[in-house]
Amino acid sequence: MKKFIYIFLLLTFVLACNSRAENPLPSWNDGPTKQSIVTFVEQVTDPKSESYVKPEERIAVFDNDGTLWAEQPIYFQLAFVADRIKELAPSHPEWKGQQPYKAVLENDKEALAASGYDGLLELLMTTHSGMTQAEFKEIVTQWLATAKHPRFNRPYTELVYQPMLELLTYLRANGFKTYIVSGGGIEFMRPWTQKVYGIPPEQVVGSSIKTELEIRNSKPVLVRKSEIDFIDDKEGKPVGINSHIGRRPIAAFGNSDGDLQMLQWTDAGEGPSLMVLVHHTDAKREWAYDKDSHIGRLDKALVEANKNGWTVVDIKEDWKVVFPFESKTE
Repeated sequence: MKKFIYIFLLLTFVLACNSRAENPLPSWNDGPTKQSIVTFVEQVTDPKSESYVKPEERIAVFDNDGTLWAEQPIYFQLAFVADRIKELAPSHPEWKGQQPYKAVLENDKEALAASGYDGLLELLMTTHSGMTQAEFKEIVTQWLATAKHPRFNRPYTELVYQPMLELLTYLRANGFKTYIVSGGGIEFMRPWTQKVYGIPPEQVVGSSIKTELEIRNSKPVLVRKSEIDFIDDKEGKPVGINSHIGRRPIAAFGNSDGDLQMLQWTDAGEGPSLMVLVHHTDAKREWAYDKDSHIGRLDKALVEANKNGWTVVDIKEDWKVVFPFESKTE
């Protein structure tokens, strides 16, 4: 009897493993979108295929906001900025009558929007500079440990997309090296991408501010200055990829017009390539938005995708679940 039970459990385990192997993307609905991804991976990893790509050249790049985690109702880094301003406000009573700080403290979205790029830049410099890199990392880590998303009342790091987590794992299991290439701050992302995505800090490309080496308390430290160093968005994304990675990707994933040039540059490479756009179409489980959105605007990139036959993920139709905390469908 014990032998029978052992054999039964062993067979169950083997069947479960085979099932997972046959369906590496369980949170994706079967259909042309999922199939285009699987077919591409199978072709570039098969030594007998004309599309075979050597492992060292299997580079996949992912936008972050709206591609790997949510970005509504505002980019999560901007939520960090707002919370940080409110935390620092008691030491700055003058902010109560000074824009753009006044708009943040009063949650006045119209006044904040009216402050434009210069106002946003001032808020970013106030909250992101004047400290060491180590101090900033600790500030970000503490914020992520306590801050909650206004709609879902969950930590922001739980607002990641379950299907994309599976995709990252699937690609790495097939010899791909996965990178984040985001318009978000590189040092805002690096403290948590390893734990959340399995992407180490050295494989994160993002926007940055200037840093300088200083000696403090007889020790060398990197200090964050109030000056933009690099904007990793739109035309900046291929530049950032070339600077940080040194290889053209064969797969690129984005969700907005800010990712268009990254996908175009990937498409222009020699050999096989996969360009994927995540289209937010599910207002019930997440959000539905594209060309009329101020956050994650998707217009020109969608036209380009349809024109060139890129893969477009329809969240409502292609994903069984959106976030990891949803009940998964077997």
